[in-house]
This record gives sequence, structure tokens and C-alpha cells, in this order.
Amino acid sequence: MPKLEYQMNKNKVGMEFIVVYTTFPHRRHARRLAKKLVKEKLVACANIFKIDSLYEWKGKLEETREYGIFLKTRADLYSYVESQIRANHPYELPCVISWKLDYGSKEFLNWISKNASYKASDSRVQKRQKS
Repeated sequence: MPKLEYQMNKNKVGMEFIVVYTTFPHRRHARRLAKKLVKEKLVACANIFKIDSLYEWKGKLEETREYGIFLKTRADLYSYVESQIRANHPYELPCVISWKLDYGSKEFLNWISKNASYKASDSRVQKRQKS
């Protein structure tokens, strides 16, 4: 069996990687945001999946169908990703959390680095006004 090369949470240029998680009430909202973030190179990849959510909101137990999104990106892009989620989200209080990736295949982490290549000097990121 060939030995796979794994590495800690840094690629050859020393970047750290995270997965950002958020939820949306409708698949179309989730897809719209995911496409925007990938096109703007703020994330390398987005995984959208259906979930059942239970939570208390304003004193009432809520049970809803939602769509979760895992967004794979560089840790230094978190604030930009969070800003875009908040600017394009219908919820009063959107879930926006992240996990640091401790390990990953060298090839995949390098792929994230190549595809989540937004630079602060880029003008591609623009906030959408909430309607």
C-alpha cells in the first residue's frame, strides 16, 4: 500500500486552513452565496446539505428544515467570508462558525490555497444591500 503524504494544517507556504459552517432557510440562498464565495475566490469549495434543526429562538422551540454549508478556505480569509455571509443572509442572527483543519492531504491543502486565492487588494468582493 502506498504511503500517503499528510501534513499539519499548513501547506508549503505556511498557510492555515479552516472550514466555515453556516445555515440557510432555502437551498437557493445557500447556492447563491456558495457560488459568490467560490467565484470571488474567498473559498475553494462549498458543500451544501439538507439538515433538520432544533433550537430555541425568542423563547420558542423551533424545528425547521435548513441547508448547511461547509466552506473550505484559508484561515486568513475568515473575516471576509463572515462579512459576505452576514451581508447576504436572511436571518437576523446567522450561524457563522469555523473549525481549524489540523491535518489534511498535502495535495488537497495546496488545492485550497490555489483556489481560495483572494487578496485584500482585489476589488471583487462587494457587499450586497439587504432588501
